[in-house]
Amino acid sequence: MPQSKILVDSNAYFRLAQSIHPLLKVIFGEQDYCLYVIKELQEEYDKNPRLKNAFSWVNQPEYKENRSHKLVVSREQQKEIKHAFEFVHDYAKTNSFSVSKVDISGLTHALILKVPIVTDDSDMLAVAEAFDIKALNTLELLKLMLDSNHVNMGKVKEIAAYWEYLNDKPKSFERDYRRLFKVTPPK
Repeated sequence: MPQSKILVDSNAYFRLAQSIHPLLKVIFGEQDYCLYVIKELQEEYDKNPRLKNAFSWVNQPEYKENRSHKLVVSREQQKEIKHAFEFVHDYAKTNSFSVSKVDISGLTHALILKVPIVTDDSDMLAVAEAFDIKALNTLELLKLMLDSNHVNMGKVKEIAAYWEYLNDKPKSFERDYRRLFKVTPPK
């Protein structure tokens, strides 16, 4: 069975990669799900001192090695992604969505490759909806992993508690956590 690829944007990657390692290039579930990031994630990290400070672990060898498993994109798909980038960028700009070029690249990869993207960025989610790109938030990805026996509820609670500790919870965290897991999130 071919992989069911899922793109993970940078905010979801930074929230999950340290707690679920290796996060990428691990097949799980009956649908053979496999998570990937786009190459621009490293460029975004390298240019942003705030990210480097908050997520100093990103350049440790085991995480760099895990990110080295790249999403395969044909030349034709690369051309389509580049072409779609302009349309998505114009739409986002026209509608005053605050999405970076890396965000748009992730969205256009998902659009052209016809794969879901995981993000907690509300503007990215809105743009994804406008272009019929399937999008999940990080808690929905955790629920998929739980339902696929890739993680257990203990790991979900551990991650949620860690986000609480870091004060780095996704928007609508409490509501989404209750909706997906049918319990109150840990404090």
